[in-house]
Amino acid sequence: MKKNQEYLDILRKINNDPKASQRSLSTNLGISLGKLNYCINSLKKKGLVKIKNFRDNKNRFNPKSKNNYFYILTPKGVTLKTKLTINFMKKKIEEYDELKYELMKHDKSKKKLDKTLL
Repeated sequence: MKKNQEYLDILRKINNDPKASQRSLSTNLGISLGKLNYCINSLKKKGLVKIKNFRDNKNRFNPKSKNNYFYILTPKGVTLKTKLTINFMKKKIEEYDELKYELMKHDKSKKKLDKTLL
């Protein structure tokens, strides 16, 4: 599950900022640069991300930048990101419902206790 969450976070960041360097992505995600590189290469091998090199392109975003790569989600990557997001939301809704139930139980037991004390 943790791996899916990491992949979802990486896919989201790449989708939001395809020009981001691996260093800035790793900092924003709170993971090491090596781990991010491993994950991105894994996503690439699975066909979820394309990595484009713009080293020799004079029209790249910032010709003075050392960042020569552009990350693109493939249709398969977009599909996985959507599925992971839906699963994430389902889990959060379940957690919310469980917490709500616990609070209702607590509230009922508190009311019973208040009645016995009065």
